[in-house]
Amino acid sequence: MRAAGVSRRRFFSLAGAGTAGVLAAGAAGGAVGRVTAGEPATSAAAVPFATEAVPFTGGHQAGIVTPAQDRLHFVAFDVTTGDRAELAGMLQTWTAAARRMTAGQDAGDTGAVDGDPDAVPDDTGEALGLPPSRLTLTVGFGPTLFTTADGTDRFGLAGRRPAPLAELPAFPGDALDPATSGGDLCVQACADDPQVAVHAIRNLVRLGAGVVRIRWSQLGFGRTSSTSGAQATPRNLFGFKDGTANLKSENSAAIERFVWVGADDPGADWLAGGSYLVTRRIRMMLEPWDASTLAEQEATIGRTKGTGAPLGQRAEFDPADFSVRTGRRPAIPETSHLFLAHPTNSGTAILRRGYSFVDGTDGAGRLDAGLFFIAYQRDPETGFTQVQRNLRLDAMNEYIRHTSSAVFACPPGVTGPGDWWGRALFS
Repeated sequence: MRAAGVSRRRFFSLAGAGTAGVLAAGAAGGAVGRVTAGEPATSAAAVPFATEAVPFTGGHQAGIVTPAQDRLHFVAFDVTTGDRAELAGMLQTWTAAARRMTAGQDAGDTGAVDGDPDAVPDDTGEALGLPPSRLTLTVGFGPTLFTTADGTDRFGLAGRRPAPLAELPAFPGDALDPATSGGDLCVQACADDPQVAVHAIRNLVRLGAGVVRIRWSQLGFGRTSSTSGAQATPRNLFGFKDGTANLKSENSAAIERFVWVGADDPGADWLAGGSYLVTRRIRMMLEPWDASTLAEQEATIGRTKGTGAPLGQRAEFDPADFSVRTGRRPAIPETSHLFLAHPTNSGTAILRRGYSFVDGTDGAGRLDAGLFFIAYQRDPETGFTQVQRNLRLDAMNEYIRHTSSAVFACPPGVTGPGDWWGRALFS
């Protein structure tokens, strides 16, 4: 048996001294993953950034204001049991497994290889040898967990559904697929290694067998926003910098105002310190976009493609000045995405942490690709919904289609050994 508390993950041997030297620069201060008993320890100086473990416990769930990782596996579940105690028990099991996996350990105490050969392992094993990779797991509860579409209160939770947790309204241009929308529960797994994220989801699915089943899922790569001022602004599949004006975790006053549910918010007795999550699968019509001129693309976005500066400005983080004119016209068109989505004009702010996706083709020779949009906010009505209504005249609508939609209430963080996801809701 492996010694108690020892990680399931030993580090891959680095390819050579040159690689180790390059990676060491980002490792200072990072948590060093534990190694299998009897194996040599790896020095902190040689551990790459991806070996860091994000703390699981805290007043807020990790994976919201956590600096965005590079990979995503998002899953929405339908609850198949009608037993409230069984559902609560699964959430406790999930929490214990999540606590272990985010620390770089196996999902269960025995692990993938150290148990009885004649017994089923309590970990699937595909993350053996991999470090924590900043894995975060974030859980949310959908409106249908409280009341089904036909009005059934399966778990005695109908009276505890907060008013803001409601299905999103229909928006012009929606092409939503009901089979890939909604859900009773969701789990967002983010990591810097895709296999670590997939491993975490796979083991939660395994542990939830008979209680939940997958409704839909989405893999994502290449974060499309920055949630920390220390991160460079990434580019989306349109080739533009995305999320320049996004809320940043360092702006604690704005995070408190726009992201976290307050103790005095409606129905927040169990949700204070949590947040509302909106997801939208947005297909980007890459072929017509790629046939557009650079000037058309920049006018659509409202920023330059190279630097990301607002039109009429010089640098990415220069404030957008909507009074600047080019000849007789505003430098930033009033139908541009920047103009309509900018906090100055939308009157609100949301914390974005979406990802790009490419899911093969659509059967007509075109890429099925785009943005898996993720946004956290204090109230969807005054957050995403308000912004989306402002975008009804957005020139970018010509190039995108919203194909999936969901909203979830994400409870506060797990605060101690006896706490678990949703405890305050089910107590």
